[in-house]
Amino acid sequence: MKFDTTTVRLALTIAEEGSISRAADKLSLAVAAASRRISDLEQQLGAKLFKRVPHGVEITESGTKLLQYIRQIDNLIDRLEGDARALNDGLDGRIIIGAPKAVVIQFLAREISTIQRKYPAISLKIIEENSKIVQQLLRDKVIDVGIYEKRSGFLDLEKFPYQEDRLVLVYSLPHFRFPDGPVGIDDFLDLPVVSLGEGSAVLAAVQRAYRSRGRLFPNNFTVSSFDTMLALVRNGLGVGLMPPEVLRSFHPEESLAAAELSGDWHQRSYVLSCAEGHAQQQTLHNVVAELLRKPA
Repeated sequence: MKFDTTTVRLALTIAEEGSISRAADKLSLAVAAASRRISDLEQQLGAKLFKRVPHGVEITESGTKLLQYIRQIDNLIDRLEGDARALNDGLDGRIIIGAPKAVVIQFLAREISTIQRKYPAISLKIIEENSKIVQQLLRDKVIDVGIYEKRSGFLDLEKFPYQEDRLVLVYSLPHFRFPDGPVGIDDFLDLPVVSLGEGSAVLAAVQRAYRSRGRLFPNNFTVSSFDTMLALVRNGLGVGLMPPEVLRSFHPEESLAAAELSGDWHQRSYVLSCAEGHAQQQTLHNVVAELLRKPA
């Protein structure tokens, strides 16, 4: 079976765009050529990746599973190209770090800046994904360093304590009111809750809260980012959960409020794991040491 980088990225772009023509335009391909590439790929795989619908294409059930592998191939291609550039540019090495958005906003962006000042010859890349996907990328050695929520850990790798944060309840003052003091689970259990999606530490925490009351989280509003969560909260469609530092990074207007939560279900501990093999050992050691260094 033969794959080329253009076909790999075409398949992933079609999945994102829901259209062969839009994907072809994005990659500067003729629509007929793009369609032929996908037909040839499906023939090689022996399975349909997409089905035609009135306004584009949809991923088939087989496509959903197979595109996970194609995405891994794309990540490895990116890894190869990036590492080659770093070597050609005479750098000491390239380290790819995967982490959830909350970690990037609260901790990692600042730490990466410090590392780049201290080690200017190390090339650094951040991949922003939820805790589940970070671990998958680490397992497949697409990334060198993975940071993820401890309770969601499933990898048999050494885990180093990294950072901690907590969630607060975010809500719109014109639409909801809560009593003074920490808000308990029972105070919002019957309200619509806007959560991040599958694999996120936020969703895992919400599910724990509901299970503690013998209930299942209905998943009425699951989104892929905190800014989308705020858009729904702002319009009174539900209450959200996010770390206070993440909320502050969006410079919320006065109509948005945050309430502390009672108990410990909303407390999160992040750990750091490494995948050795791709990165130069000393380069990886230097970066990890800086990430684990605690402020004086």
